[in-house]
Amino acid sequence: MANRIYSRIVGTGSYIPTRVVKSCDFLSHEFYGEDGVPLAPPNKETIDKFTAITGIEERRYADDDLVTSDLAFYSAQEALATADIDKESLDYIIVAHNFGDVAANNKRSDFVPSLSARVKHRLKIENPRTIAYDLPFGCAGWLQGVIQGDYYIRSGDARRVMVIGAETLSRVTDPHDRDSMLYADGAGAAILEGIESDEPTGVISHCARSDTHDHAFLLKLQKSYKLSDCNDLLLKMQGHKVFEYALKSVPRLVKDCLTNARMMISDVSKILIHQANTKMDEAIVKRLFGLFNQTEVPRNIMPMTVSWLGNSSVATLPTLFDLLVRNKLEGHRLNIGDKVVFASVGAGMNANAMVYRLS
Repeated sequence: MANRIYSRIVGTGSYIPTRVVKSCDFLSHEFYGEDGVPLAPPNKETIDKFTAITGIEERRYADDDLVTSDLAFYSAQEALATADIDKESLDYIIVAHNFGDVAANNKRSDFVPSLSARVKHRLKIENPRTIAYDLPFGCAGWLQGVIQGDYYIRSGDARRVMVIGAETLSRVTDPHDRDSMLYADGAGAAILEGIESDEPTGVISHCARSDTHDHAFLLKLQKSYKLSDCNDLLLKMQGHKVFEYALKSVPRLVKDCLTNARMMISDVSKILIHQANTKMDEAIVKRLFGLFNQTEVPRNIMPMTVSWLGNSSVATLPTLFDLLVRNKLEGHRLNIGDKVVFASVGAGMNANAMVYRLS
């Protein structure tokens, strides 16, 4: 069998903000419904119900003097250090995000120059052939960047691609919306490198879909639920419909991805899902195993960070993988030869999946 080129992850990094915000910190918030009427239940009841559903007990917010591109830069530095490569050898820098740089005291999104250009500038990369661009694809953006990087590498157009996912969701959410307790800040990065192999390794298969016809506006920007508040446009989500979409679409997408890789669910060592909320991720995995006629989900197959990191959008998957390869998640280890499934879903609605074999 002739050798072919595969994309292998040779370095990872992440930036986890140091500011911890616990669920009890929301006790003094004023929560409103979509109709602009204050919510009737006491905050403690609202928070307890939220925690039971999402599993989120605390989340991380970026310090006020940092913006999204700063977090992206820190994760990129760490990925370059672990890969131990010349930064000038990068062919692409892809930064997945959705809101640009948002200052702590200003809700306006800043996209110019692009976040990828800012990261390349901060890294002091002089090579003009290191192409830097941004990728807005909802919470599925980082994984989509990896998929694009794999295409570049397999085509022979690139040898090394760095993909970063970074977001400061805490700055674009409505403090009067219960969903604001979901969101967090963070960044994660991975460096892909082409490798010749006579057997499948690294990125083996991937699938993606965009369901805009009926689901384009399940997440969108609107004014605060507190009608007398500012006129800033803030992130809003139809949570129940997002849950239904994810449960219907993601398991089938992952199954297709495994089929393309000529694998069964029993071949998979770990399933890494965008850390949206515990209930949704558990439901997705349960349905996935059901598609393979298996009723029991193996213990520890799905590492989770959402309970203490919250939902940091595009940053959840690369951060999760970075912590995993560094053996920083208790009870979880990766070994050479393990097959790992990545899956994510987000605004658009967009969903994607990837099968990866460690080497």
